[in-house]
Amino acid sequence: MKAEDYINGLNMLPHPEGGFFKENFKSDEIIHKDHLPDRYVNHRVFSTSIYFLLRSSDVSKLHRIKSDELWYFHSGSPVKIVCLSEKKGYFDFTLGNDISKGQLPQAIVEYGVWFGAYVLEENSYSLVGCNVAPGFDFEDFEMGEREYLLKLFPDHKDIILKLT
Repeated sequence: MKAEDYINGLNMLPHPEGGFFKENFKSDEIIHKDHLPDRYVNHRVFSTSIYFLLRSSDVSKLHRIKSDELWYFHSGSPVKIVCLSEKKGYFDFTLGNDISKGQLPQAIVEYGVWFGAYVLEENSYSLVGCNVAPGFDFEDFEMGEREYLLKLFPDHKDIILKLT
């Protein structure tokens, strides 16, 4: 299959961070704000899930959210997930099916970590799934600003320039 087959077949839409997405699950149950950490200003659903697709010509720009996000590899080329953390510094994961090459079929990005992604092979795509708990809300989404990230992580200029 080609990227366009998934984009059209799953009715995917452009995502503000780059690539394409389709929400495929949103829990009906709510976690009341009083039972969530202070970083949340409103109630959240228990969990949400999306399909997310990047083509080789796309990047997922550096951003962060207020919930943990679990990524699952589905199809296509391996994808590199790049993380910048004020506590842990730079780290990354390669999401894919070839564990003999260090690829992971799933990986977690903890809340508050700046992260982005890109496809490793030319003329390809990566189809992944992303599950967020407590559920994703754009109110919790913060796009990384290049100058701010360069000040925070000056040793990682190349990746910041690539993903902002």
